[in-house]
Amino acid sequence: MQKKLVLETTAPFQGLAELVAYDEGLFAKEGLTIEWIDREKDVDKSPQLHITDHKNAPRFASHGSQLEQGKADLYNACEWGNYSRVEATKVKSRQVGRRSIVTYAALVVRGDSPVQTPQQFANRQIGVPFYNGTHYLTLQMLEGFIPRDLIKLGRVPNGSPYRFKMLMDGVIDATTLTEPYISLAEKKGCRLVIAAFHHGTEVASDRVDAETYSAFNRAVREAVRRINANKRAYMHYFIDYYKAKDPEIAKLTIDDLRESRLYLVDPAPIPADELQRTYEWMRSWDFLDSGCASSELIDMNVQKHGHEPDPKEPVVLH
Repeated sequence: MQKKLVLETTAPFQGLAELVAYDEGLFAKEGLTIEWIDREKDVDKSPQLHITDHKNAPRFASHGSQLEQGKADLYNACEWGNYSRVEATKVKSRQVGRRSIVTYAALVVRGDSPVQTPQQFANRQIGVPFYNGTHYLTLQMLEGFIPRDLIKLGRVPNGSPYRFKMLMDGVIDATTLTEPYISLAEKKGCRLVIAAFHHGTEVASDRVDAETYSAFNRAVREAVRRINANKRAYMHYFIDYYKAKDPEIAKLTIDDLRESRLYLVDPAPIPADELQRTYEWMRSWDFLDSGCASSELIDMNVQKHGHEPDPKEPVVLH
């Protein structure tokens, strides 16, 4: 019997394995029918640089918007943002484990910028999408270089296409980007000041049980295996996803992209020690409002049983 899951749409930089599993019939092989629902419809993509505090920005502007309305079963987004979203959920959503792709992101300036090092961002406004991965990553990358109170942010929309255009048009002087816009920015003479990888997690509604999530993960693990076996064969996803709406991306070839920026692992539970450290970091920045424990932000049952290996799967020794 086929089980239907409705997923919020995902870009390759954060959901490549899921896209490959869908396109190559791996979900169907596990008895899952996947439907996609657009999380970006009617989202305001204008810059709002006067908003400098995350508390004045919505948590569900894009990620989680459809699940919160009962229209989606599952979405993935950065791990930090998902701590905030599940804390504020109205539909009992919970994190159920880490997604497979470990996202690469960079803090970028134009070639004419006076900023060459992270220290020089002190008191210079950076455009970030609040509650999205590159917002939190910016703080983590910079707080080792400059005092927290000298990190100045302003709200710009999620989605690298919008932030890249604002950067090139001079609306903002610095912003965060993901692929393929990092590669495009480099071709346009921009400078990567600092970059890093970051984790994301899956968030599920209470309609997703451990058995269903386990089938989902089996399909994703096979997609991860296929991608890691031949990364070059899948780099076109980063171009194909954007090329219809962006002629500059359409001009890129896979030779313009770096395979080293594509890193996937099997989906897995959030390690307990990392969960607690992330929770404490979030609280230190006042990103969590309630006094709930870190474990309350996870569906421990689905996370535990949803990642158990299938006895039919071969054991891979590392």
